[in-house]
Amino acid sequence: MLDAHLPLIFVALMAIAMLAYVVLDGYDLGVGLLVPLADGAGKDRMVASIGPFWDANETWLVLGVGLLLVAFPVAHGVILGALYLPVAAMLVGLILRGVAFDFRSKAHDEHRGLWNAAFFAGSLLASLAQGWMIGRWILGFEAGAVPLLFAAFVAICLAGGYALLGATWLLLKLEGPLVQRAAGWGWWALWATGLGIAAVSIATPYVSPRIFEKWFALPGFFLLLPVPLLTAIVFAVCENHLRRIRRGEPGRDWVPFAAAIALFVLAFAGLAYSMFPYLVIDRIVYSEAAAAPESLKVILIGAAITLPMIIGYTVFAYRVFWGRSTELSYE
Repeated sequence: MLDAHLPLIFVALMAIAMLAYVVLDGYDLGVGLLVPLADGAGKDRMVASIGPFWDANETWLVLGVGLLLVAFPVAHGVILGALYLPVAAMLVGLILRGVAFDFRSKAHDEHRGLWNAAFFAGSLLASLAQGWMIGRWILGFEAGAVPLLFAAFVAICLAGGYALLGATWLLLKLEGPLVQRAAGWGWWALWATGLGIAAVSIATPYVSPRIFEKWFALPGFFLLLPVPLLTAIVFAVCENHLRRIRRGEPGRDWVPFAAAIALFVLAFAGLAYSMFPYLVIDRIVYSEAAAAPESLKVILIGAAITLPMIIGYTVFAYRVFWGRSTELSYE
């Protein structure tokens, strides 16, 4: 009985890992994108807000890609084979921002601007590469100018989404005038995020009659209607709170961050529903791409050990370092 459900279990585990990565590493990539908009002291406070978390957040990416490799080797070969250049660009970006994060805190004043620029460049490169990969994957790696333009558009919108997560994270971690500035950055980023969600929502039914049927055939259309309606409501709530905080009016700092996460969760859920049961749209079904049941059982044991450890460490780190941040220091 377990053998028949093992592939689905690993699809769920992989989805959880990738969603956790997008949300958690998304906000610290977003902070990196926003760093150039602050002054010197503001830059230090922004970087300090992600100091205890950023490297652990990337663990979810390793877990997700690792599960794809060991549980679905056929799909891994197709996906990574089609995306090897943006994957390489993403890794360069993540390495660059990691190096810049450590060196900027010890650099002399005349060199700190260079490392701040490197931190921004690494964050931007990683964000755009991830958005490009999502755009290419959504359209099934189709060739042609239109799919490439769509991938570029999704790349820009995902960077906007990360900036939204980063800006709303700063509302939780900072104090003073920088909070209002962060709300302003988040307000603009919210609209870029909304455009990206709308573009993906339109493109996925367009590229596949199967997906169009899943969303618009009756009675399924009415059952799924709460998803876009809820997305619109969450968008409006986020926009309202960001606008109020931007004007200096009282508001709950946690609401925009929670709403930004909800937008990503809803978009992820809609995309997952559209794609299922395919790992590559209309080409590779997850059950056909799975490794042998004997291999999956062994991998499941490792996942059952590793996943709780990652979750436990993540919860512990956020509990210990929760609260408003101070200037980053290694003294």
